[in-house]
Amino acid sequence: MTGTGAILSLHALDTVTGRPCAGLGFALFRLEGETADPLAHGETDADGRWSHPRTLAPGGYELRFAAGAWQTARGRDSFYDLIPIRFHLARDAARTHVPLLLSPFGYTTYRGS
Repeated sequence: MTGTGAILSLHALDTVTGRPCAGLGFALFRLEGETADPLAHGETDADGRWSHPRTLAPGGYELRFAAGAWQTARGRDSFYDLIPIRFHLARDAARTHVPLLLSPFGYTTYRGS
């Protein structure tokens, strides 16, 4: 896939319960300077994954996770309302996986495989 784009997938896990973040709302945006153009939105599936991964052209993107609403729906307080994750896909990126490890008062993310 060199030069044609990257397949983007995501996975969210609840570090309080050790289970997937099923039903976590998210939105994906293409970044052009400071402009964010919406590309997709939805909720994670029962396994905490995006059921419809996309192939994306090289460039800048942002995922926004609705962490506060998700925590509130589970009867928890949340320090984070919205978690934005900005990343850049290189021309030679073939697959990019974005995991989110979520708790009410913290989160971790990294580039997965």
